[in-house]
Order: sequence, then structure tokens, then C-alpha cells
Amino acid sequence: MQPYILYSDGNGNIFEDTSLYALGRTGWEAVEVESEDWIPLPDGGNLYELPGRRGIGLDVVTGELRLCELGWAVAAFIPPAYTGLYFSPFETKADAPTLPLFSYTAAAWKDDVFYVTAIRIEQDIRQEKSGYDDQLIQEGVQKLRAAYPNNRLVTHLADTCCNTYCCPAARNYFLNRWECPIPSSPACNANCIGCISFQPEDEQIVSSHDRLTFKPTVEEIVEYTVPHLETAPYPIISWGQGCEGEPLLMWETIEGSIKEIRKHTQKGSININTNGCNPKAIKKLMEAGLNSIRVSLNSFREDVYLKYYRPNNYTFQDILESMKIVRDMGGWTSINYFVFPGMTDNVEEVEQLLKAIEYTNLSMIQWRNFNIDPDWYLGKIGMHDCGERYGIRQTMDIIKEEFPHVKFGYFNPPIERIKGNYDEAFAH
Repeated sequence: MQPYILYSDGNGNIFEDTSLYALGRTGWEAVEVESEDWIPLPDGGNLYELPGRRGIGLDVVTGELRLCELGWAVAAFIPPAYTGLYFSPFETKADAPTLPLFSYTAAAWKDDVFYVTAIRIEQDIRQEKSGYDDQLIQEGVQKLRAAYPNNRLVTHLADTCCNTYCCPAARNYFLNRWECPIPSSPACNANCIGCISFQPEDEQIVSSHDRLTFKPTVEEIVEYTVPHLETAPYPIISWGQGCEGEPLLMWETIEGSIKEIRKHTQKGSININTNGCNPKAIKKLMEAGLNSIRVSLNSFREDVYLKYYRPNNYTFQDILESMKIVRDMGGWTSINYFVFPGMTDNVEEVEQLLKAIEYTNLSMIQWRNFNIDPDWYLGKIGMHDCGERYGIRQTMDIIKEEFPHVKFGYFNPPIERIKGNYDEAFAH
């Protein structure tokens, strides 16, 4: 199957150019895509115009690479549970604006269907577009705000996360199901290039979220999380959300919260999403009753990691130690792995990932799409040649072969899945 390239006319209209076959991008290169790597655009996906960029396609007559001059390049946002295999290939004009912090998967058109280069990596339906009923969500918002009128976290989750950003986790909380977010830290000890909650005023991109502005108390946390654990199906509570900084900077509050929560209920799973900066704090949280940890990384190559995260007062080794401690103490360790075709599947990267899996006894890889302008990112970290690569799909196959116990997915698993048959079809 060879679908056709898409272009936008600049007025919100998208067309196909039947003189060019669509390609994918890996690193800096535009490459041909195998037929199996094209799937119909999933429900909940969207198409973007990429201003100031011309799409790169394969001429159907000559077989040579050529720019589509009919309009601007197009890319797709693919919904959660899907992992992109290629970026949209384009050539950027000198005056083009930097793209905002979204993912830019290759998209195409064939036989009246939009296609994208992606695979479904997760069967959990918790963030399916079809599962959200806006009327029920607003009923939940009103009910829970009335139940916790003085709880700043519930107000924040309602006004900012749910009703302003349409955060899937916050919406699920107000539907009384699955994973409940606990934003807790207004500060961070990393300076990530692609931070979604804080960007310097002189930077050419803006953050897609506003960061939490207060430090919640143990009482505020416990007040609304215990009822969620007691009543929601497959309940999880999670620190470390997109609207906050690094939760381990608030580890004493989190430790106190976990201890108090477990005085009231043993149900559900307690998770923290973190940069893994403080192994000693992680040990304390595990002793208090933490069940799982998810560590976010753009790379297991230390130099690539440091250029993106630009950490304050912690080292790359601290991250590995935090992951190892959780596993050594019987917990579940996931990584939130920012998938960047051409970088994630780089031969050296895969080698370092395999070493890290062996050292930490990693439980799971969450293959998350990297929300960033590819050109801007590679320029920021000084990566002018991405080197030899396997391909994202082959990289996954290598890991499965070397470490068959490592699970693949997109979301933090509930305790029922951690302790039960993880690989069974998981549709709530």
C-alpha cells in the first residue's frame, strides 16, 4: 500500500497530492514506509497544518524525493494508546515558526481513508474519546466540588485540569473511575527543553499548561483520594502530573499522605510519576506503601538525557538507582519513554536501554509519543546526525526477545493488572 501525501491550503482545508506518495521521517531523513506501518487514523486523532513547512514525498513517476509545493505539510496527532512509528517528513523554511508541543506523526490518504504510521501499544481503553460523556463529567464536577468545597486540589482539578485543559485523567476522576491525579509540586529540579508547564519568557515556544501554584496539604490529598480508592473501578492515584513540577521535591508530604491513606483503605494502587531524582526519597515512599513508579526519560544515553533535562542537583545514575530500589522492594517500575523515531531506535540508544533494563529489572515500557518540534529538538541538543537505527517496531521486537518479562503499554497499570494476568485483553 502506498498512500498519497497530504497538504493544507492554509485555510483549514486538507487535500491529497496524487503525484506524490507519502513518506515517513526518522531523525533527519525522509524514508519509505512499510505497508504494515500504515493504519487508519484512530478515533480521537487529529490532523495539523505545519505552517512554513513543505511536505516531502516520493514522485509516483520518477521515484525521486520531491517537495509538495501545493500547500503546507500535514501531520497527525494520534490519541493515547497509540505509538507513532515515523514523524511527518517536511522541509522547514527559514521564517517558519517553531511548532508547539504536540506530536507530529506521518499522515496520508488512500481510498477515502486517512492513514497514520502507528501501532496500538495498549489495550486499556481509559482514555478512549468515545468513553467521555461531557454531561456526566460536568455532573461529576458539580458533585465533587460540592463534596469538597474547601479542597484546593479538587478545585484545581475541576477548573484547570478538567474544564480548561480537558485532561483525560482529571475527566476520569470526575467520572469516578480508574486513575486519579494528585498534582502536588509547584517547583521542579529539571529544566526540560520541552516542558509543558513552564517555559522561559524569552523562549520561542510557550508551555501548553500553567503550573500548579500552591503546595497542597496531606489533609487535602487524603480527603479526596481515599474515597476514590474505595469506590472507583481499578483505582489508581498518581502524583506527577503535567500541570506540576517534580513531585519528589514534595516527598515528605507524599510520604505522610501515603501513610494516612493506608490507614483508611488498602484498596487500589499508589503511583508516582517522576524524574527519579532522589533514590533516598523513593525508598522512604516505598516503605510508606508506594506501589509503583514511572520515570520519564527522553534517552538512556546520558549525554542526550542531560542536554534535554538539564537537571539541578541530581545525576543520571540517581534515576537508575530509584528504578532499581522500587523493584528490589517489590514494586512496579515503568518508564515513560519519549518515542522519537531515529533517536529512540538508534543502535547505541537501544544498547543503553537494554543495559538499564538488566540493571533495574524494569517492569514496563510506556511508549509515549514525544510532543516536540523534531527540527527544534534536534537542533537544541546538537544532534546533526542521528546515526544508525533499527526502526521503532524492530526496537520493540529486540526488547521482547531479550527481556520477555518487560511489558509494553501506554498507561500506569492498576494493582489488579500488576498482580494478575497482565497480558489478557484489558478493556474495562
